[in-house]
Amino acid sequence: MTELLYLSDPYIQRFEATIVDHIGGAVVLDKTAFYPGGGGQPSDQGQLFADEGLWQVIKVKRIGGEIGHYLDGESPSVGTQVVGQLDWPRRYNLMRIHTALHILCGVIWRDYKSSVTGGNMEPLNGRMDFEFETMRQELVSEIEEAINREVAAERDILVRTLPREEAFQIPDLIRTKINLLPVGIKEVRTVEIVGLDLQADGGTHVANTREVGNIRVVDYKSKGKINKRIYIELDA
Repeated sequence: MTELLYLSDPYIQRFEATIVDHIGGAVVLDKTAFYPGGGGQPSDQGQLFADEGLWQVIKVKRIGGEIGHYLDGESPSVGTQVVGQLDWPRRYNLMRIHTALHILCGVIWRDYKSSVTGGNMEPLNGRMDFEFETMRQELVSEIEEAINREVAAERDILVRTLPREEAFQIPDLIRTKINLLPVGIKEVRTVEIVGLDLQADGGTHVANTREVGNIRVVDYKSKGKINKRIYIELDA
């Protein structure tokens, strides 16, 4: 199994690894800092370097139990030692927007007890759907003010991995309307915005809410009788 460096340190930008397999047209490394995508967060991009060449990492995804790195051009052979380099500005902006969405989720759960029904993100922008019967501009402005107060509070973000039984003793750990955690998972990774939010999550985040910067609510829409969508953006 590939060692997932991004789980222990999401700020790793460059790492050394060895190609250990080819699968589904992708290369598998013995360790990687490339996030394979999931939970609404897109996969990382970047480059692999070796003595014999340079390859663009155009997509990373889970293939069965492995992490496949899709490269442009012919893939290097098994046993090749490489250096991985993330597209760091892209990754960091994804970390910022992911944390911003957790702030949004935390505020709405705390203040309105509304569950999440969906979400997605790109660098610097994202959207999240909630169980709201009605949504007005006054409510949206209230939410925007509240989430930016949490940014200004400079709250630390803590990541832990807990046994499944212990994790599920935490009230409201799963914020989505449907529990998306597979039954077979024995450990649960949690992301806590200290003093605001705690939920299960497998993505990458910044270390403190101050890194998110100003959050703008740029739009909101009704996506059903009790399903409302909020769009947010961050400054570059």
